[in-house]
Amino acid sequence: MTPAYRRALVPGLSTLLMLFVLLGLGTWQVYRLRWKEGVLAQIAAAEAAPPVPLAEYAAANTPPPYTKVSATGRFRFDCAAQFGAEVRDTSAGPTIGADQLVPLERAGAATILVDRGWIPQKRETPLDDPTGLVTVTGYVRPRETPHWFSPQDDEAARQFYTLDPEAIGSATGLRDLAPFTLVALGLSMSDSYPAPRQHLPRPPNNHLSYVITWYGLAVALVVIFGVWVRKALLP
Repeated sequence: MTPAYRRALVPGLSTLLMLFVLLGLGTWQVYRLRWKEGVLAQIAAAEAAPPVPLAEYAAANTPPPYTKVSATGRFRFDCAAQFGAEVRDTSAGPTIGADQLVPLERAGAATILVDRGWIPQKRETPLDDPTGLVTVTGYVRPRETPHWFSPQDDEAARQFYTLDPEAIGSATGLRDLAPFTLVALGLSMSDSYPAPRQHLPRPPNNHLSYVITWYGLAVALVVIFGVWVRKALLP
């Protein structure tokens, strides 16, 4: 083996190893991209389809997370609470607010905690709180559990930061709430609150940019190694 080849052995093997890693990461992101596109297509199809009546699920069964469902009952505004904190742009400028949580009592079925949407902390118009029998269309959000960095709930003020129906129901005087939250879907009207969600949650899809990044780094690595070989080894 010539001295030039000996000098290129370690850099060449290192470059080859890094090239395999970069190509592997790029290929993995290609598979992730296809998987995420499939998930987004399923969400779009579910969003376009009519909601499934919640009564079709047996009392012992919880609907799958993020299923689009409808439920009929009466709101218990005396047990209303708030969830989270979010600043949004309104006609009055940036305004802090939270989501309104209201139990929905159903005949012959468990009461459901409904996230009716965002309400500003300061507002000039009253909330749109319907009375009587209502039908709510939304998606199922699974129960959350607090973690180390979760803000502390203020049960006395009925301000919560973890969406746990059991804990919220206990603080508001209701027992045996369904173990999930129904997040209302609907059109958001200007200066009319609560402002419900307008579509099902969509996970971010950044995989294409990662594909370009990893494959681009692989190409750059080959170019840099080629330039080094030409300058250091070739006469």
